[in-house]
Amino acid sequence: MPGRDDDRSGYLDQEKKSFSELDRERRERGSGADRPKGVAAERRSQEATGLYLKEIDGMFGGRKEEVATLGRAMLDARGTPELPAACRAFLDAAGPPVEPRHVSCFLDAGEPELELAGLCALEAAQEAGSLESTPGLRTQLRMLVESSDDEVAGSAEDLLEAL
Repeated sequence: MPGRDDDRSGYLDQEKKSFSELDRERRERGSGADRPKGVAAERRSQEATGLYLKEIDGMFGGRKEEVATLGRAMLDARGTPELPAACRAFLDAAGPPVEPRHVSCFLDAGEPELELAGLCALEAAQEAGSLESTPGLRTQLRMLVESSDDEVAGSAEDLLEAL
């Protein structure tokens, strides 16, 4: 069967390039290979890119404003019976809070579901190494350790120990 290997197409094909040769050719071609040719084509490409970026900004710009408005409403509702509703609206629109003052509102909401969302945000910040231990945060966590909800109390206790 030694002759069989030689009969297969490409087995001893000296025309095949090595990976290093292919990489070198790719580098030599450069990134300009797929660029538009000519001044008019370059201008059309820039205009299309500009329109695309404006469209994307329009899609997400309104969302940023909505989230900022909901964040302000949540901060304004602190200490009032409207805080849980404001936190729920924020959670539905923006997801879990990231900013420390928003997390603090969730911890003060008085509802286990919202408190857990705030505690999860704190756990994520701790894992990322960005959780800052402040006296106010430690006080909030101590209060949550006394919660009647076991999951809230356990999470708060774990975070308090980690600080």
